Amino acid sequence: MHQGRIEEKFKKNNVIYNRKQMSQEEILAELAKAVIDGDVDKAKYLAHKVLELKIDPYKAIMDGCAAGMRIVGEKYQNGEMFIPELLYSAEAMYAATDVLSPHIKAEKIPYSGKVVIGVVEGDIHDIGKNILVTLLKASGFEVVDLGRDVPTKDFVQKAKDEKAEIIAMSTLMTTTAPGMKKVIDVLYEEGIRDKVKTIIGGAAVSKEFAKAIGADAYGEEVVDGVEMVKNLMSSIKRGG
Repeated sequence: MHQGRIEEKFKKNNVIYNRKQMSQEEILAELAKAVIDGDVDKAKYLAHKVLELKIDPYKAIMDGCAAGMRIVGEKYQNGEMFIPELLYSAEAMYAATDVLSPHIKAEKIPYSGKVVIGVVEGDIHDIGKNILVTLLKASGFEVVDLGRDVPTKDFVQKAKDEKAEIIAMSTLMTTTAPGMKKVIDVLYEEGIRDKVKTIIGGAAVSKEFAKAIGADAYGEEVVDGVEMVKNLMSSIKRGG
């Protein structure tokens, strides 16, 4: 969109929201809606509004952007939204988090641990993985993003090199899902299975599949992955 049109839309939004004198809860609800609607300009505007009103940017990401993506994920699973709409929603989320992330105070979000993440070999669908990367970073995790179509040994080698506590894998294809078990098998072969937790996600896998291959956790929705990773990290710190 042309810069002049963006500024004009921002001014229009500013008049509307100032007139409404919206509360924090309303701003975050509108931010979630902007993500659901895939409205990049509105999401970016509201992110700036969050900063202007001194709303906690981390809260805005989790209760605004992530909350919106949770609904998007549910709609996608139910067949109410499709890949193009999912992409628009992801773009809106990125637009908002790009504005908000630099303003999250490091001391407020302490270092949470390190995660190696990627899409398994043979699969190039990385929308969900990219969203999870953004949310994990906002939650204080150091994330090593291997991208898509990642060879089995690369997951394990990178986890060893980076001394990562968790490997997160995703796939949308049933034909590539067995690659997740291969990664876990290599962890055993390398003698580090007890040091590295694993979490899997994606439309091609399930809680039952995770149990069958020996994964430590399964995230049904992208935003669920953040809590699952936090739970895994807590168990590591407890020595579990």
